Amino acid sequence: MFDIFLDLEKRGILKDKTSNIEDFIKNNNISIYCGTDPTSDSLHVGHLVPIITLYRLNKELNFKCYFLIGGATGMIGDPSFKAGERSFLDLKTVEYNSLSIEKQIKDIFKKNNSSIEIINNSEWYKNMNVIDFLREGKYLTVNYMSCKESVKKRIADDGMSFTEFSYQLLQAYDFLYLNEKYNINIQIGGADQWGNITAGIDIIRKKINKNVHGFSLKLLTKQDGNKFGKTESGCIWLDKTKTLPYDFFQFWINIPDSDIYNLYKVFSLKNLDEINILIQKHEKNPKENILQKELAKEMTHFIHGEDEMKNCITVSDILFGNLTFDEIIKIDNIYNLLKNINHSTIEKNNLDNYNSYYEFLCNTCIGQLFDSKSEINRCIANNMILVNKKKININTEYIAEDLKKNNFILIQSGKKNYFSLLLK
Repeated sequence: MFDIFLDLEKRGILKDKTSNIEDFIKNNNISIYCGTDPTSDSLHVGHLVPIITLYRLNKELNFKCYFLIGGATGMIGDPSFKAGERSFLDLKTVEYNSLSIEKQIKDIFKKNNSSIEIINNSEWYKNMNVIDFLREGKYLTVNYMSCKESVKKRIADDGMSFTEFSYQLLQAYDFLYLNEKYNINIQIGGADQWGNITAGIDIIRKKINKNVHGFSLKLLTKQDGNKFGKTESGCIWLDKTKTLPYDFFQFWINIPDSDIYNLYKVFSLKNLDEINILIQKHEKNPKENILQKELAKEMTHFIHGEDEMKNCITVSDILFGNLTFDEIIKIDNIYNLLKNINHSTIEKNNLDNYNSYYEFLCNTCIGQLFDSKSEINRCIANNMILVNKKKININTEYIAEDLKKNNFILIQSGKKNYFSLLLK
């Protein structure tokens, strides 16, 4: 039998677990859930660890998996290990975000031939009055709730509102409701959720005298101490309209060797024996970035599907391979492939309006590839810009007819920054 906890420990991701959970799993039919509040209309890579864990449990042990969207708790905001109180979201925003996340999760599991059921806790809170809710609080003492690390830290610092303090009871009641209605008996979440998970276990034990369990997963940080999944440009989103699949693919490609050994074990869908073989290959030829490339393929396939993964590999070859521009224009479907990178469209005839590359770039690339005219001027002066794979400088003649020969223009700044201007 697949040992999920041994697997998670070897991957370096297991944080806490309840006593005797292994025996419970062996002797019971398991239904398991994790959840999130809809604070945005998309999940990001920071949400992937529990999602991938659910996926593995469904595939390896045939656990029935659920994903809970906090349509009600999202109106409150989880205070766990937050420096300050969250701003309230309005109902319309929470409902829109909830529907977006529901579709996203369903699509991910469907793409990977797995199943998951989505539940929204607004289902039970929308008809619950305040008296009924407060009566549930008799099973958790204030002392018990205040001793949770996530609560204790906030109270010691700036204090905590009653609204935030009630969040723990809300999440605890979620587990109770899910156990009674859906027979869900295990909850998982990030390490910051451990206090909320154990509160749910406690309320179930006290109110209905049932044995349920939970475990938590470590929160990921990079070697430099920064939160994993954040870049200079912000979160790496799972929604391809917020983070292009190619940018998602490149995020994994650009993980440094100082982080890739740990992160590959955390995220890879391969078993540990296969992972160890790849690690050995990577160590022999670290410049080939074997682990980064494999993880980029796996994660892009898992989130965006096989076609998008193949597109990203092709585009990466186009941009970073040794192809000439004449070879690039002969690639099938090149126009649509270049939609995978940062791009915009322009009428061909508009190219006649410019008298120099500086003027052309200022009017087409600011806000896309460059932040300002001065940046463009500096990059041209330092020979950092290529247009259609040819370097340009202050003396390069701008000829609109040359740029109009194809249905796109490929613009590069430095070694890694690309922008495609699609002509119509």
